[in-house]
Amino acid sequence: MHETNKPALKNPTQQLLSRINTMTIKSKKTRFRAYQISSAGSSFSYFNGSEFTLIEARLNQTNTPNIIQEMRYCGVTQIHNLHITSWDRDHCHPDELQEILEKFSPKKIEYPGYDPHTESGRESLKLISNYKRRSFTPDKIIKVCPKYISSLEPAEKYGYRDILHHPKMLDDRSANNNSTIKHFRSGSFNTLSLGDVECTNIASGLRRQRSITNEVDVMILAHHGASNGFTTSAFIKHVKPTIAIASSNYCNQYEHPKQDIRDLLHKNDVKLFTTKTGDVVIFSTGSHTGHYRVINLKAGSTEVSSQYDYSAKKSEILKNNKDTIRAIIHRPNKGPR
Repeated sequence: MHETNKPALKNPTQQLLSRINTMTIKSKKTRFRAYQISSAGSSFSYFNGSEFTLIEARLNQTNTPNIIQEMRYCGVTQIHNLHITSWDRDHCHPDELQEILEKFSPKKIEYPGYDPHTESGRESLKLISNYKRRSFTPDKIIKVCPKYISSLEPAEKYGYRDILHHPKMLDDRSANNNSTIKHFRSGSFNTLSLGDVECTNIASGLRRQRSITNEVDVMILAHHGASNGFTTSAFIKHVKPTIAIASSNYCNQYEHPKQDIRDLLHKNDVKLFTTKTGDVVIFSTGSHTGHYRVINLKAGSTEVSSQYDYSAKKSEILKNNKDTIRAIIHRPNKGPR
């Protein structure tokens, strides 16, 4: 589903022509960063050329200076969107959430749509509720729940709008499966955020979505790269990410990602980067229409330990003429090729 709504055209032919006319390659300075933090957990950001999204409410002595540095690179002074996938403390720490709200005053917050089951989660929800009451735009403090997702319009193929995929329903037995899943594709390359999901049925549903099977460049591994049945050979073969990201602190006490996940990614030619050795930075290059570079920084420095260059999947499609694009979007989705 789309994150944003827009007026619908009644005539199906008009709808198709409108989609094709807007399916042109765009120049968008884009950056993604996976931050090393001082404790177990996750911290990321995605910049689409105009809006800076902080993914997860984590802010400590390790990632704070790097987030500020990244915002400076992006030319922003405020977080446009704070996107939180889970109430678990390693994704949303109440003390750090409060500092984010005070220091960066996010214009928009997307918070988990399930009821927190821990005191830490309940404290975080209370902070967000208080922030909403003080906000000039309370409608942008959004509970991402099944009702909200069902209210959004269907996603277009090969577009520049972010997509919210889950939770479509709530799992009473596993809070992990209520994590928010979002496809950040409003920039020149796309990033899929999976939270802590672990259900094979959710994985099966996602790999039937054409926007995911054809457009994911960077995939944040579900549950930090845990071997829990979600990240399977079938899932990787369908999604075909170019880059996989696993978040961990320097100590990596949970040994993420697990060795069988590493082996699976290697077997399918998916390049793995982790934050164990330092931040991972991905940024668009050239004309910002699809080429991007991935660099792994050394811990606590701006020194590069490795770098690689790639092209975004959707740019390879959108550089074609309208007839070719029309044929592509009508092509049956047959799974991995």
